[in-house]
Amino acid sequence: MASVEKLPMLAEGYERLAAEIKALREERPRVVDAIEEARAHGDLSENAEYHAAKERQGQIEATIADLEDKITRAQIIDPATLSGDKIIFGATVTLLDDDDKPVKYQIVGPYEADAKAGRISYNSPLGKALIGKKVDEEVEVTVPSGDKFYMVEKIDFI
Repeated sequence: MASVEKLPMLAEGYERLAAEIKALREERPRVVDAIEEARAHGDLSENAEYHAAKERQGQIEATIADLEDKITRAQIIDPATLSGDKIIFGATVTLLDDDDKPVKYQIVGPYEADAKAGRISYNSPLGKALIGKKVDEEVEVTVPSGDKFYMVEKIDFI
């Protein structure tokens, strides 16, 4: 029997998924109403409103199923309860780039990642390169723009 893969995520990522499910469930009745209204217009074979509403209904159901799967497999991790001298999921890492400019990232799950907000997935090239590293270790990562080098300056669990 195959084991179910847990999805590590922060509490806020879990809450965001739950809120998205709630919003989609609230949209369901409106889509059903739109289908009924479009159905009342007659010939369904040439009824674009009907087909659009049916397509949206399918998208909603598929998205809800996908999000519910993620929520049931979620393993919520609170970084404040973690410690150690190695970079792990949930750690906030300060790195020095090639120009000794500090950059800060938090290692999060793939559904929470937002590089502009300083949140990178543990599955990303940089995330994979950082996991297990310690302060003062060098990190080399290959990205589409070429090879990047970083020095781990600080590891926080906040």
